[in-house]
Amino acid sequence: MPAPLSSAPHRAARNVHAAGAGVTVVLGPTNTGKTHLALERMTGYSSGMIGFPLRLLARENYDRLVARLGASKVGLITGEERILPASARYLCCTVESMPMEGGVDALSIGHGDIANRGFEFIAVDEVQLAGDRERGHVFTDRILHARGLFETMFMGAETAGPLLRAMLPEARFETRRRLSQLSYAGSKKLTRLPRRSAIVAFGVADVYQIAEFVRRQRGGAAVVMGRLSPRTRNAQVELYQNGDVDFLVATDAIGMGLNLDLNHVALAADMKFDGRQTRRLTAAETAQIAGRAGRHTNDGTFGVTDGCEAPEEEMIEAIEQHKFPPLRNFWWRSRNLDFSSISMLQESLEAPPPLPFLFRKADALDHRALITLAERNDVQGMLGDAAKVRLLWDVACIPDFRQSLNDDHYDLLAGLFMSLARDGQLGNDMVARAMDQLNRLDGDIDTLMTRLAYIRTWTYVTHRVDWTDNPAQWQDRARSVEDRLSDSLHERLSERFIDRRAAHLSRKLKETKNLMASV
Repeated sequence: MPAPLSSAPHRAARNVHAAGAGVTVVLGPTNTGKTHLALERMTGYSSGMIGFPLRLLARENYDRLVARLGASKVGLITGEERILPASARYLCCTVESMPMEGGVDALSIGHGDIANRGFEFIAVDEVQLAGDRERGHVFTDRILHARGLFETMFMGAETAGPLLRAMLPEARFETRRRLSQLSYAGSKKLTRLPRRSAIVAFGVADVYQIAEFVRRQRGGAAVVMGRLSPRTRNAQVELYQNGDVDFLVATDAIGMGLNLDLNHVALAADMKFDGRQTRRLTAAETAQIAGRAGRHTNDGTFGVTDGCEAPEEEMIEAIEQHKFPPLRNFWWRSRNLDFSSISMLQESLEAPPPLPFLFRKADALDHRALITLAERNDVQGMLGDAAKVRLLWDVACIPDFRQSLNDDHYDLLAGLFMSLARDGQLGNDMVARAMDQLNRLDGDIDTLMTRLAYIRTWTYVTHRVDWTDNPAQWQDRARSVEDRLSDSLHERLSERFIDRRAAHLSRKLKETKNLMASV
């Protein structure tokens, strides 16, 4: 068995000059130090890039590297944020935003497409998401094509191991053990849950109901949901981390990307809607959530609370021992797209996968948007050449952060396409009007979250630097609106779900206990 990787690159690796050399796959459950290992390896080279599954994670690790190396050496690329100093040598990206052509020396705010050829080190985190129906094809593409000049690293859960071995027969595999133990603690009422617990539900209404109950009975809770902006989510997490509240109520958004000082995770439900159907959580999904309890060498516990059935003994054992059935397929979509016509583009998107365990992604949101837009008469009249077909595809790739994918979103995309196709850029009046409509703080929590979703779409648009005549100005404007909405949403959540007086008394009691313990 090969020796485990050290945190510094092997000297010999620097002398290997072949794309795809030195592919390493590091597998293990949560809290095994996989991401830390990748960051240490990357900074041992003169250049590198890591793709993360969430904007929040990319930003968190960007901030970590900036604190260590300085802002001039680190860049950040996500769909909604692009920080690229001229001297940047290391990039933190969302997996979707990883530049896949060009070189590190080409990094520039003025380039719409930036690429990774030339990075000595490249890594992708949470590669088991190649098995996710919605986003898996992007992760599979990176597994197949993202390569550092000297070293490439893929990190993820052991469930992805067999398929990764089939795809990467020459790769070096390493399995890591969890740094702390995770054990089942049974069922407890909400009123009996230990402090420093997270309560997990799978619907906004359920999260609100539980958080209000915790406010009445235990002083309050921070709230974490996938629909929150990173700024709001971080502010809520800080309330918990600072000890202002002792409980966190969350959706499964805490299962990835949030490193918290949690002692216990309690499931309030074990059924979730996965975008297609309501189904029971798998053991691996439950473990991803439960694994947030116990960080570093501190052991953690998980269990269930009011309204949730206890898991079967087999599932408990699987979670405690981190043993789950392997993934049976990854999702895939061709990257060789033909923009000569709409019909040829659709045909290239429907190309068959190269391996039997790769399933073609046929209903991706961008593909569905393309089909819908191409059927509109007002759009069809402007598709005169390959450049316009490519533009329509770029517009179809704009995310719907409201996750509605309804006529409102398609109307927005159609308007953007026709403006760009006709004028080459979006008019300043059009962009300003959209942002002014969103720059309002009235309304309830759900209204603010909806406005945040809209402004995130416009933030994405402003980061297509060739779509406006002053992208930096509009990026700053969009960020200002997003920050303002995020801060207001944080205040509304705190007002609704935290009893400030009870939280203050609780914190004072803990400070007194700590003082007495130190005497």
